[in-house]
Amino acid sequence: MQVKCFTKFARFSALMLTGFVLSGCSVFTGDDGRNDPTPLKEFKPGISAQIGWKAVIGSGAGVGFAPAVVRDVIYAASGDGSVGRYDLVSGAVGWKVKLDQKLSAGAGSDGTTTAVVAEDGTVIALDDSGQVKWRSKASSEVVIPPVVGFGVVVVRSGDYRIQAFNAENGERIWSVQRPGPALTLRAPARMVLIEGMVLTGIPGGKLMAVNALTGDVQWEGVVAVPKGSTDLERVNDVVGSPAVVGPLLCAVAHQGRIICFDIAAGGRPVWSKSFSSNVGMTVDNRHAYAPNTQDVISAFNLQDGSSAWKQDALRFRRVTSPAAIGSAVAVGDFEGFVHFLAPDDGRMLARISVGGGALRAPLLATTQGVLVQTGDGNLIMIVLN
Repeated sequence: MQVKCFTKFARFSALMLTGFVLSGCSVFTGDDGRNDPTPLKEFKPGISAQIGWKAVIGSGAGVGFAPAVVRDVIYAASGDGSVGRYDLVSGAVGWKVKLDQKLSAGAGSDGTTTAVVAEDGTVIALDDSGQVKWRSKASSEVVIPPVVGFGVVVVRSGDYRIQAFNAENGERIWSVQRPGPALTLRAPARMVLIEGMVLTGIPGGKLMAVNALTGDVQWEGVVAVPKGSTDLERVNDVVGSPAVVGPLLCAVAHQGRIICFDIAAGGRPVWSKSFSSNVGMTVDNRHAYAPNTQDVISAFNLQDGSSAWKQDALRFRRVTSPAAIGSAVAVGDFEGFVHFLAPDDGRMLARISVGGGALRAPLLATTQGVLVQTGDGNLIMIVLN
């Protein structure tokens, strides 16, 4: 996946910034053959992967879009303003609306209120019949899906603010801001809302836990420390979604580390390893899984961070953040393939094409299978046998 960088300095012209993005921050160039995607090879399947159902959301995708699963319901949105509610088991449409604004992020939901964000930073909340409840303005552009719960809608905007709105009327309740670096990644990122705490990475390599009701910062942990003499060398944003398993809270950063904290012990670091990812990580009860910037997928033992295995068969295929679903670890790639790896040793188990171009949204593990939002605005459930 190509990762873009953004600067808060207005002196860069659009042309200069574009050149900087392409030359300094692209993780896939393909211009000299050294970063060409690894061709897919045949292997003996270890499991069967099939499409269980397919549903159409709309058109338009990007780093800010990912479906939200609430019990047996999926909420999803696309860039053209489409928002919908879908049955997890069958994919049947509960409701679907087309908003009058193009979207930059969505969807977040608690099953009662569903939130998306328009390109101009307008946060739009819908009730569970698809009717608009309210619209409120975030402080700047939002390209991370909102989270909803405990009576609030929370967004993280491009000016490094985390903001909460009353889920019933859209009134802004609190705002937390941290100073940001000169450059940040426009990479897949997500917040997590667990037990009344908003967990989010913030630019500069930190992980933060914020009380969803009050906005009080409960804890901050350092995932990675900026290094280097240039702004580009010092980019080390936390990417993907923070992952929680038991007492462990884990995260990974670009040009930084993969790390797990013990939240039962006040956020004490348990282990960390030098690592760099563009897309994020996931965990199960045994391992933490993450692709590096060359799309080599690694598994780390949760107890001590020791290496369990590495799989380089998907090198430079611009893979997505992974999903762990019991018998397999799944990643998508730039050609619309979803690959399934064995969690114990990383061997290839299955491969299936879902089409729709490059997959950018993180794959989600559900009770029914692996949920994929494709580049052309479809929802697809992949079931394993």
